[in-house]
This record gives sequence, structure tokens and C-alpha cells, in this order.
Amino acid sequence: MKNSILTMLALAALTACNKKENTTTADTVDTTAMTSPADTSMALNDSATVSGTNTDATANALSDQDKKFADAAAQGGMMEVMLGDLAAKTSTNATVKALGEMMAKDHGKANDELKKWAATAGYTLPTSMNADQQKKHDELKMKKGAEFDKMYVDLMVSDHKKDIADFKKEASEGSEASLKGFAGKTVPTLEHHLMESEKAKAALK
Repeated sequence: MKNSILTMLALAALTACNKKENTTTADTVDTTAMTSPADTSMALNDSATVSGTNTDATANALSDQDKKFADAAAQGGMMEVMLGDLAAKTSTNATVKALGEMMAKDHGKANDELKKWAATAGYTLPTSMNADQQKKHDELKMKKGAEFDKMYVDLMVSDHKKDIADFKKEASEGSEASLKGFAGKTVPTLEHHLMESEKAKAALK
């Protein structure tokens, strides 16, 4: 009788121990399952935030003046290169051909600098000319001989007068330091282009 009671007590104790161990193990598993995914997702979110911060901050810091200037400079630069290439290939006048080659080369360099700035600032530049610029290109392409030379040189004079004003405005009123620096540094080249365009225009008369 005594032995039976002791046996029952021993079994009860063992059962209780097993339940406690199972509960503890289950609790441990549940806790691990809950915490791991949460920690991982937080780490991913943190890294995503860090990776985009600098670029977004620079792009957001651009003023309307900066954006307007960058867009116009990109499109104007594209037009100058295309018209310059056209003049170098089409014109039979040595002065006009040389002017076209200079425009294509110098504006090509300026375009590359502007693209580097845009990549650093996280800003997307236009990838094609606007409708008015495309129209000028198409009209010039239809001209030949003296008519071509006159139209090209007239375009270079009027466009560079506008370019110089726009670049000087950005250099003095822009908000983003690197873009202002680009504008200021390019002004002397544009002034030289205007001078050479006016010389070519005078030579054609």
C-alpha cells in the first residue's frame, strides 16, 4: 500500500516536470519566432532609408530657379551640339564650318558636366529638345548654301545672347552651389561663342 502511494506520487511528479519542460520549450520557440522577423524587417527598413537619403535631400533642395535653369541648359546644350554638327557637315563656308565645330565640341563638354552634376544631385534632366528647338533644327536642315549659313549664324547670335543672360541669372540667383558654379564657369565660353558668331555674321554680309 505504501509502495503504491509512493509510485503514484513519483509518476505525478514526473508528469508535472515534463509539462513544465514542454511549456518552457514552447515559450522559447514562440519568442524566437516572433522576434527574429521583426528585427530583420527593421534592419532592412533602416538600410533602405540610409541608401536614399543623400540623393533625395539634394534633389529636394533645388529651387524652381535651379530646376528651370538645369532643364533649359540641358535642352539648349543638346540643340547647340546638333546644330553645330549640322553646320560642320553641311556648310561650304569655312568660317561657318569652324563655328559649328567649336559649338559642338564646347557644348558637348558642358553637357557632360551638367550630366555629372545631375547624377550627383539625383536630378533627372530632359533627354530631348523641346518642340521649338526641334522645329529650328528641322528648318535649318532644309536650308542649303548661303541660306543655311545665314540662318545658322543668326540662330547662334540670338541663342547665345539668351544663354548668357540665363547662365548669369543662375550664377547669381541659384540656390544649389554646384549648379551655380557650373553656370558661372560657363559664361566666359558662351561670351566667346557670341563674339565668334557675330564675327561670322558680319563676314557673311
